[in-house]
Amino acid sequence: MPEPISPDAGAGQTPVRLDEVDRKILSLLQQDASLSLDQIADRVGASKTPVWNRIRKLREAGVIRRQVAILDPEALGLEACFFVLIRTSEHDRDWAARFLRALRERPEVVEAHRLAGDIDYILKVQVRNARAYDRFYQSLIGEVKIHNVTALLSMEEIKATSALPIPDGER
Repeated sequence: MPEPISPDAGAGQTPVRLDEVDRKILSLLQQDASLSLDQIADRVGASKTPVWNRIRKLREAGVIRRQVAILDPEALGLEACFFVLIRTSEHDRDWAARFLRALRERPEVVEAHRLAGDIDYILKVQVRNARAYDRFYQSLIGEVKIHNVTALLSMEEIKATSALPIPDGER
């Protein structure tokens, strides 16, 4: 079994209790984090100060990690998306640390997950074309020993979202 590739991988966290106003705020921010405090307060039916305090508490609790701009890969010329399945015969901490470092140093790796089952890792790699993917691949296998790599080219993105489902108050 491969080692976790992040220090907090697998660390359990107690879910934060959210009320209806918190859920509305989070839903709005997931759709458009550039909304002003006035706009959010108006849409959730509350005044600015309580809404600001809720957002601050959600940040402090780690519910809101950060706010980012989501870019269009095609507008940047990054038209090829590959899902890369990796099997390794190495499972020690040193290998995992080198692998994690190699992934973090490569901006074309936009997601990486350690898996249960026959495949150890899956990467989402966004590049200009197949030639750019091959350069990425050659560089990666030159740096880290990998038993088997399978690359799958996405023909069409059907759904992509950064919005998470927000659980209601029921358990």
